[in-house]
Amino acid sequence: MAQRSHPHAEAIYRVIPSDGGAFAVEVSIPETHPAKVSPFATEADAEAWIAEHRRRVQSENEPSRWFRSSSSSATKPRGRPG
Repeated sequence: MAQRSHPHAEAIYRVIPSDGGAFAVEVSIPETHPAKVSPFATEADAEAWIAEHRRRVQSENEPSRWFRSSSSSATKPRGRPG
């Protein structure tokens, strides 16, 4: 089975000025219309959001480890009482 990448893996981010001295982030994903995320009080806040979003996208692209089997009975489904 081919591994699918996160839709934002190829996103391009651009900080843009917004109303009232605030900032927004324009997120462009190939073959889609750009989206705008706002408001951010400062350009540094917008850049920090971009960095965090890229980190989350990268972590979601890594192979998942939550499919490991567990010997704990707390994770096993229990039947209904009869």
